[in-house]
Amino acid sequence: MKKYIGAIQKMPGNSRILYFARNCDEPYVEIVTVTETKRRQSICSSEDEEPEDILPVLSDHSELLEDTHVQKLGAHLPARTQGYPWRLVYSTVVHGTSLKTLYRNLAHIEGPVLLVIKDMDNQVFGAFASHPFRVSKHCYGTGETFLYSFSPELKVFHWSGINSYFVRGHTDSLHLGCGGGHFGLWLDADLCHGCSLACDTFHNQPLSKKQDFLIHNLEVWAFH
Repeated sequence: MKKYIGAIQKMPGNSRILYFARNCDEPYVEIVTVTETKRRQSICSSEDEEPEDILPVLSDHSELLEDTHVQKLGAHLPARTQGYPWRLVYSTVVHGTSLKTLYRNLAHIEGPVLLVIKDMDNQVFGAFASHPFRVSKHCYGTGETFLYSFSPELKVFHWSGINSYFVRGHTDSLHLGCGGGHFGLWLDADLCHGCSLACDTFHNQPLSKKQDFLIHNLEVWAFH
């Protein structure tokens, strides 16, 4: 590869002479306008700049998510959610505290969902599920599913690969992750009580400060 040593000399008018030495070869001279020089500098400058993170758009107001939550969670969501607005499909503030209502509101959802919980200690945590929550005889979901907690910095617990007990919905409870006799996240029928323990599915830490917690508010978001 040939190396160039350059210098710039101003000329009268709107032009400059660029002198380039090709190692021991003959000098190479290029005459360019000031406008062209600025254009080249602009291209180099724009290539060096890092693209700004684009904050996902929430089509509804959230009682729980702040901009920093949205930005940090958005960076961990799979590509198929990117570019879609986040739409609130269930909220205990709007729809009341009922797991049955949550299932009903998600019956028409086909894609992934984001569960957001704030407990009575004001800690925010939850889960991303590859499929919407529903009553099921068996566990369902894929390795896209993960648990997370802001404590206060975001911690994400991805699939460990040990088992596939991602999500299971009962009429009286909902749980995500299992193994070792523990659930990663468990919620009751009234969405008032829950518990979180380390489990094999996600190798997670407990999501809340307390093993058994009281739910202050809960939201479920879809992407479409």
